[in-house]
Amino acid sequence: MSDKPLRLLLGFDYGTKQIGVAVGQVITGQARELCVLKAQNGVPDWNRVEALIKEWQPDAVVVGLPLNMDGTPSEMSARAEKFARRLNGRFNLPAYTHDERLTTFEAKGQRLREGQSGGYRERPVDAIAAALLLQGWLEENCTG
Repeated sequence: MSDKPLRLLLGFDYGTKQIGVAVGQVITGQARELCVLKAQNGVPDWNRVEALIKEWQPDAVVVGLPLNMDGTPSEMSARAEKFARRLNGRFNLPAYTHDERLTTFEAKGQRLREGQSGGYRERPVDAIAAALLLQGWLEENCTG
């Protein structure tokens, strides 16, 4: 980790069509969903990403790493890592990756408990998944 103390983080659930975004605070150890960005073949509208970075001024970003259930890299792992490197390069922020296995499944379960069945295109779960992966990163890296 960097020398600068981490206070605020943005989490990204990377996807080829949508990228979920969450915000988390180190002091409270809590993360919450923020928004879902549209993507074209995995490329977001970088102006929207920049606007979020300017608005929230995070100390670092965390990108979900989509691993297979056995812990090996998936086809999407390299793309998610590249996205993390791009965030680091464009915004000069430390970028971390975090195992995101089952976060989308868990996010859909959360929506089911709230009464939603299907319709994930109209009401996507990507931001919830981003909050879950960011929460996991916070618990793993920021609790003493």
